[in-house]
Amino acid sequence: MTELRSSDLRHRLTLEELSRVADEGGGFSETWVTVATLSADLQPISGSETVEADRLAGTVTHEVVLRYRAGVVPAMRFRKGARIFLIIAVIDVEERRRWLKCWCEEREL
Repeated sequence: MTELRSSDLRHRLTLEELSRVADEGGGFSETWVTVATLSADLQPISGSETVEADRLAGTVTHEVVLRYRAGVVPAMRFRKGARIFLIIAVIDVEERRRWLKCWCEEREL
């Protein structure tokens, strides 16, 4: 991997995780909770279109590179304003704990 500079981490992303809160009826509600606000490099990788439920649906994949942070897992997501990026895979680049590369899929709310 080409060495990144601080200026390459120009996107402010919010890392979120799913939290379940018990309700009075014995069930639970799910909400996304902020874990951290991070600087990252955000690059689109590919896009595709499919037909889902008789409508055209688009999918865009992105690569998010950030400084190493323990605990980032595919059950989390990134948010940039109203844009949501579901984490598909997390890679410790060169296994040196310097950079994380996350492959993400952008979804509409």
